[in-house]
This record gives sequence, structure tokens and C-alpha cells, in this order.
Amino acid sequence: MVKFISKIIPKRLVPKRFRGSSVVIPHVKLHGQITSSSRGLCLNNMEKALEKAFSNKANKAVAISINSPGGSPVQSALLHDRIRQLANKNDTQVLVFCEDVAASGGYWLATAGDEIYAHSSSIIGSIGVVSGGFGFVEAIKKIGVERRVYTAGKNKAILDPFQPEKKADIERLKSLQLEIHDNFITQVKDRRGDRLIDDDDMFTGLFWTGSKALDMGLIDGLGNMHDILQEKFGQDVEVKTFERHQGLLSKFGLQTKANQISIAGQIGDELIESIESRTLWQRFGL
Repeated sequence: MVKFISKIIPKRLVPKRFRGSSVVIPHVKLHGQITSSSRGLCLNNMEKALEKAFSNKANKAVAISINSPGGSPVQSALLHDRIRQLANKNDTQVLVFCEDVAASGGYWLATAGDEIYAHSSSIIGSIGVVSGGFGFVEAIKKIGVERRVYTAGKNKAILDPFQPEKKADIERLKSLQLEIHDNFITQVKDRRGDRLIDDDDMFTGLFWTGSKALDMGLIDGLGNMHDILQEKFGQDVEVKTFERHQGLLSKFGLQTKANQISIAGQIGDELIESIESRTLWQRFGL
């Protein structure tokens, strides 16, 4: 009877008592650059999806797919911590599946998993911190522009791209980077524990294929999400995907007049963010 019903009616419309014994695994996509921007991957955008995925305590696990070249260390930590809070609260196993890239902040996210899987050609690692920018001092001289900056506090204009670099500013930035890097290393060691091998290159910012990452203990296995879930929970396992929330107008490509004005004013910011995002992806050959 169950097989007959499932052939003629979509399973989601069949009453639970007629559905058989298939296991439903919630799935959350964490894809893109990690940033506090409303257009990026951050806790504010993903919290509702995460809460829905973990809402049913009867679920045996939650699957999280990651495809991210990194970005904000703070948002990486906030997303990781929220996943672990929900998992611990509901006693739910977290299975992470890395796609093209889980590097830098993307790998920080991956450590939220009790088990981490990747494709043999996935890019994994990049456990380090990087900052970048441009200097426009000579450019503004050539076009006859004079830079005027007024501050209260001698370090308020630190690393201004329109002024010459100062050794003290660079040392200050390096100090911050080293502190954040130490936090990253501690995070990986705490979550991966004895699974990590002793490797001098582990925390230098290098990245590896999924196959090498498995040897190093950065991940637990190779394979794709659907195959792994079928191995663990049976051939009839169902995957229910939760993605970031979008308003009704956005789903249909529509905007209110107020939103259109706001969007017009953000074009410059979006262009810069797009360039930054593209640069992040290109670091990993993508």
C-alpha cells in the first residue's frame, strides 16, 4: 500500500502514517563569501534557516554543505557557535559536506561538524589570516588631489590608503592578525583534536585537496552528501533543504521604490564587495 501511494502522490503530501520508515535529514547551505553585509553569508542571514533545521529533536542529524573561500573571522565564529549551540541543545549530530572550497573562514565553519566530508578535489584549509588593500598616494598626486583628514586621536586614520604607509601602523595590523590567527588555530585544535597529524605546514595558510586534507586529519572522509547520508541512514533517506530567508518581493525580482533608491545608493559598495569576493575565490583557482 505504501509503495502504491508513493508512486501516485508526492511524498510530502502523503499523511505520515502512510510514508513508511524513511529518515528525513535537514540540510542547510552555507555558500558564499562570509561577511556582515546583507548580501553575504552571516549569522543574521542564516539564523532562521539553522533554527528550522534543528527544530525537530527527532532528527538523527543535520547536514550542512559549505562552499566558501572565507571572509570575516567574526561571522565565521558566530555561525560556528550558533550551529554548535543548536546541536548541543537538541543532541543532534552535525555532518558537514565541503564542496568546491572550505578554506579560511569556510574551514572555520566546517569545524562545526562532528564529522567533515569533502570531494577528493575540494580545496580545504588555508588556516591563516590575510588583509589586503591599495595605496593611492601617487595616484592622487598625479591628478592633483590633496588629501585632507581631520581626527581626534592620533591613530584614527591608521592605514589610510591615501597616505603613505607607516611602520607603526603595519606592526599594529600584524599584531591583530597574529591574535586572530591564534584564535583560529585554537579553534581547529579544539574541534579536530587527536585526528590532526603533526604537520609543520598545517597552520601556515596553505590549502590542500580533499584527499590530502583527509591524510592530515582536517576532514573525516571523502564523498558527496547524498551518498554519505544513504550509507548512514539508508537508501530512502530524504534531504530537506533550508536556505537563507528572502522576502517575497525579492524572490520574484521585485523591489519597492524605497528599496530601489537604497539599492541605487549601494552600487559602489556592491561593486567593491564583488571585486573582493572575486579575489577571494581566485585565490583558490576558481
